[in-house]
Amino acid sequence: MDAVPAFRDNYIWLLSRAGHAAVIDPGDAAPVQQILARRELALDAVVVTHHHADHVGGVEQLAGAHGAHVYGPAASPFATIHTRVHQGDRIRVLGEEFAVLDVPGHTLDHIAYWSAGLNALFCGDTLFACGCGRLFEGTAPQMFASLGKLRDLPDATAVYCAHEYTAANIRFALAVEPGNTELVRRSHACTVLRQRGEPTVPSTIALEKATNPFLRCEHATVRAGVERHRPGTGSGAADIFAALRAWKDVF
Repeated sequence: MDAVPAFRDNYIWLLSRAGHAAVIDPGDAAPVQQILARRELALDAVVVTHHHADHVGGVEQLAGAHGAHVYGPAASPFATIHTRVHQGDRIRVLGEEFAVLDVPGHTLDHIAYWSAGLNALFCGDTLFACGCGRLFEGTAPQMFASLGKLRDLPDATAVYCAHEYTAANIRFALAVEPGNTELVRRSHACTVLRQRGEPTVPSTIALEKATNPFLRCEHATVRAGVERHRPGTGSGAADIFAALRAWKDVF
C-alpha cells in the first residue's frame, strides 16, 4: 500500500500487485500518473468513497487514460462511476474482496470499503486518525451511527483515511481527555513521524478506540471533558458525540 500525497494534506492510496494497480480517491491525476509510469503499473481500478472534488478530481482523466473501472457510491452525484455500490455489496479489486459500508455524515453518499483479506479499511473522510469528518451534508446521528459501524470492525484493521490531520486532531483529543496516557503516547509518536516527514496513517481500529474521542463517547473521561466545555450536554453517547463535533468545529 502506498500513500500518494496530493494537494496540501490529501492521501491517495495506491494498491499494486503483479504489475497492476488500483487507486482510492484520486483527487488529482498527476501524482498517480507519475507513480504508475515510474513503476510501470497498469491501472485497473479507481475506487471512490464520496463526491468531494479533492477525492474525485482526477478520476475522469485516469479512467480515460488507462481504461480503469470506477467503483463509487450508489447515491453519488459524481457522474464518472461505472459500478455504483452500497451497503452489503462486495467488489473484487486486484484479487481482493472488499465489503461496502454506507457511512453517511460527512456527505450523504459516503461509503467505506473493508477488506478482511488485506485487514484494511478505506474510509475517506468519515474516520480520521484521532478524529472524524465534518458534517457537510449529514447529521450528527448519522455520523455517530456510521462511526459505530467502523468501530465494530476487528481491532487489527488498518485504517486508511484520506487526510494528514492527525496532529491537529490529537490537540483536540487532548483538550477532551488530557489524562489519557495512550493519547499522550500517540501525540509523541505523531510528532516524531511528522518531524521525519512521514505519514501518521494508517492507524488501527484498536488505536482509534483507545485515543479517538469520537469513538469514545461512552467513556466517563470523554463525557467529563464535554461537560467542562458545555455543561448540561447530557450523558447519552449520541449527545456527547454531537457536542464533540460542534466543539471541534470551532476548536
